[in-house]
Amino acid sequence: MVNVRIAGVAIDSRGQHLILLKPLTDDAGTGRMLPIWIGPQEATSILIALEGIEPPRPLSHDLMTTLLAAVGATVERVDVTRIDEGTYYAEITLRTAHGTLVIDSRPSDAIALAARVDAPISVADEVLEEAGIADESEQPHDDEEQRLAEFRKFLDEVDPDDFQG
Repeated sequence: MVNVRIAGVAIDSRGQHLILLKPLTDDAGTGRMLPIWIGPQEATSILIALEGIEPPRPLSHDLMTTLLAAVGATVERVDVTRIDEGTYYAEITLRTAHGTLVIDSRPSDAIALAARVDAPISVADEVLEEAGIADESEQPHDDEEQRLAEFRKFLDEVDPDDFQG
């Protein structure tokens, strides 16, 4: 397993949302990244968690966090375990009063939860090898203010009804 961080959430040329996972040991613009295509609601949920923004109403992943806390469970780690015909699989490892519990999950939900509780995220070596892409991103710039302003604009324009299930 390779320990990774969330390098970003993006939209591809077809308008599909994706999350980029990057090994902790690699600098920006070097090594590999793992793109995982996700839904727009999950992308928004992950961005909200990364920016530390409090949504007006709890999102599904906030509810998951509240439920885990209510039963005394903690997220020990999240693992992207395999890829099968383009579908990624993940597991959430919980520490409970009754021991360790491993739960099957979609990677997007597992990562959104990990982002909220600051749990480590790992990717199986074979997954990174099979589906990873070369990181050709530029080195970080001082454009954090611009990115933050764009995200705030997105949040100002998002309709809460988009998140009703």
